[in-house]
Amino acid sequence: MKKQNQYLESIHEIRSMMERSSKFMSLSGLSGIGAGIAALISGTIAAIYLGYINVLDKEQGGIEAQTVSDEKICFFLLLGAATILVAVLLAFVFTRRNAKKKNLPVWDKTAKLVTVSMLIPLITGGLFILALVFKFRLYGLVAPSTLIFYGLALVNAGKYTVSYTHWLGLGEIAVGLAALVFYGFGLIFWMLGFGIFHLVYGTVLYFKFERKNQ
Repeated sequence: MKKQNQYLESIHEIRSMMERSSKFMSLSGLSGIGAGIAALISGTIAAIYLGYINVLDKEQGGIEAQTVSDEKICFFLLLGAATILVAVLLAFVFTRRNAKKKNLPVWDKTAKLVTVSMLIPLITGGLFILALVFKFRLYGLVAPSTLIFYGLALVNAGKYTVSYTHWLGLGEIAVGLAALVFYGFGLIFWMLGFGIFHLVYGTVLYFKFERKNQ
């Protein structure tokens, strides 16, 4: 019986090692929480800047019914860049800290696969969105497009990390499609997808994989 238990423990350790080698396990839930908070703050700033008070008034047509000047475009580009920068920095800091606690490498083969898997849809989506803004002036499609392409990036990268990433990606895609159906209220769906969904995702990761190891 004792030998059998030892065999089972050995098998469990081997499986754990294989999982760690094939999955990016250093991802921190705190980075998801930080990204969610950053997105909610960013969305609130955008709403205040545009006087987004009657957001639920269908006759107003939502935020996309407003005339978008070059000044507003620059503002949104800077706000978006700042939000991405903050989210990336938080992801790096918290993921690096989590990797040290687990004695795992931050930048290994699996991490590279995750990065490449995400960059392809993200770069494609970024170029697509720039065309929507500067060539076609279809501002109302920006929020749905960011959600959909980001969701595709997460689904693509979900093969190499925890399964919750895959489900977050599907959720982002669903919210992006909903933003297309309820055209004119993109900011609300954007804050839901990038803000609330990230908070839930990060909280689940933290309590499932990090809190118990502290």
